[in-house]
Amino acid sequence: MSGLRAREPGEVFGPRMTLFADMLSVGLATAVVCLPVVTVPAALSTACAVLRGAGEGRPATAGRYFAALRRRLRYGDLAAGAVALAGALLLLADLALAGAGLPGAPLFAVVAAAVGTAALLVGLRACARPESLTDWPAAVRKAARDAVQDVGGSALVLLAVATAALCAWMLVPLAFLVPGPLALALTAVDVRQAAVTSRT
Repeated sequence: MSGLRAREPGEVFGPRMTLFADMLSVGLATAVVCLPVVTVPAALSTACAVLRGAGEGRPATAGRYFAALRRRLRYGDLAAGAVALAGALLLLADLALAGAGLPGAPLFAVVAAAVGTAALLVGLRACARPESLTDWPAAVRKAARDAVQDVGGSALVLLAVATAALCAWMLVPLAFLVPGPLALALTAVDVRQAAVTSRT
């Protein structure tokens, strides 16, 4: 996001405040698009792409978000959403079975939670990858590699998810705003990793 211009003399709000407002509008648009659930990966991926453009001098507005979403929405995006939904339901079912008192339930619950966290991490990092706009399998492969190689970035992603969940839990209306900051955090982590990779 280093391409932001400096504040002009007499300008009330600087570029960072403009980016913050744009992030919130993109977040609201993302929350609306996420309502059918199977559209969550496409919605978050598009938000990351639009916010990435803000660092390249392109406006990050809700109008640009919906235009980008219309251009890219395809069956592959809905398939990615269906896979994510099926994985989430499977994890919930596994945790419910573990809570029913089956033999070895505590260990099973820990393993299931670890697998679910790893899948969530890779899925979110895949949404931030530019490849997710056209090729989900490539985005997932590269996100899995990044999740292992960039441990600090992975910790930041999990911290962003925990913060978003805590905000939504504390004040339910904030759930409609958290997709924006979450997408910005995912994009920042991916841009950071790309910069590190390019220097090595």
